Amino acid sequence: ALVPLWTEPAGRLPVALLQGNIPQDEKFQPGSGVPLALSWYRQQAGAALAHGDARLVVAPETAIPLLPQQLGPDWWRPLLQAVEQGQAALTLGLPLGSAESGYTNSALSWVPGAAEPLRYDKQHLVPFGEFIPTGFRWFTDLMQIPLGDFRRGAAVQPTLDWAGQRIAPNICYEDLFGEELARGFADPARAPTVLLNLSNIAWFGDTVAIAQHRQISRLRALELQRPMLRATNTGATVAIDHLGHVTHELPRLTRAVLDAEVEGRVGLTPYARWAGRFGLWPLALLCGAIVLLGWRRSGLARP
Repeated sequence: ALVPLWTEPAGRLPVALLQGNIPQDEKFQPGSGVPLALSWYRQQAGAALAHGDARLVVAPETAIPLLPQQLGPDWWRPLLQAVEQGQAALTLGLPLGSAESGYTNSALSWVPGAAEPLRYDKQHLVPFGEFIPTGFRWFTDLMQIPLGDFRRGAAVQPTLDWAGQRIAPNICYEDLFGEELARGFADPARAPTVLLNLSNIAWFGDTVAIAQHRQISRLRALELQRPMLRATNTGATVAIDHLGHVTHELPRLTRAVLDAEVEGRVGLTPYARWAGRFGLWPLALLCGAIVLLGWRRSGLARP
């Protein structure tokens, strides 16, 4: 079926998406997953920044499993120098904060010449995994979930403006909620041109969850007519075009870097236009009106 085009091209963006494939039962272990993550992601990100054609290099959700202050300046220096001396921006998923101020599930983005990184904090948090409902701390203690009580980010946060694009990050299952992504489209002049998902769904292993999340991202790309980039720990690491087609993809559960290119888009779909301003209320009212009309008609049809 033909899909009406509501958007127009806004330039191309070459990217490098990192997939570390670090098992969840090792991810936060000091003797296994932590040193592997710190070594592999720094090495691959540095190589892509220094020698690749990408204008954006992305590592997934909590790719760096430690707080920035837990890493010495010697760890950060090569990466930040590679950004400053290169032609690409770098986005890393990592936790931020402190015991005093609270923690966030975040992404930091550095661009050449910028004094400070752009920060994105996940705003749609998962109960038990990312925040603790009242009376259930015993559950997260039992599950040994590190940093299991995050603070929520703002509903609308600045885009990463780089390489002629406005790149809007989202983390993990935030792309399940189309009306929340659409909030960033309320001002057409500042609407994202590219969507960027950072995920770690290694919690679910090699299951249908990987394919399910891939399909969720395809739907968001189609309804907003924006390309969606996905950098994940175990899959699906993909580039999706503005019509929901997967154009580049890594095999799941492999450790590799995906070199891809997407075309940014400008313009608003009808969904982006009304969901960006009103959320799902128009749809909810329409569904309610249809149900009420059907109920009234069925009542009038009774003898």
